[in-house]
Amino acid sequence: MTTSFAQFRIPLLSIATVFGLSACATLPPPTNELAAAQQAVVRADGADADQYAAAEIAAARNALAQAQATMSKGRDADVRRLALFAAADADLAYAKSRDAVATAELAQRRAELDQLRRQLGTEGGR
Repeated sequence: MTTSFAQFRIPLLSIATVFGLSACATLPPPTNELAAAQQAVVRADGADADQYAAAEIAAARNALAQAQATMSKGRDADVRRLALFAAADADLAYAKSRDAVATAELAQRRAELDQLRRQLGTEGGR
């Protein structure tokens, strides 16, 4: 009598489930996520996020502080979630800050260009 695949289905599913659960249980501590969130906050600070994206950088700092406090409690999944929120908020603050700076620089350059055009118009009319 030949053995069919159907006879191995239950043991294979059980083995796959055990390996899957053990893989979830052996995740390393979320130190990388925490470090990435800290770097994102520092990057946003360097882009003057306090001035241009105050709400977003405050949310990032709050989530980072919560993640750091949760780390000592051993709740790795919560730390990962909070660290990802912190990094996302900090990245948003960075992007908003860079956008605000670029928009201000563009307005300044346009004003300079308008002034030069006026000067050229008055000098050409002499």
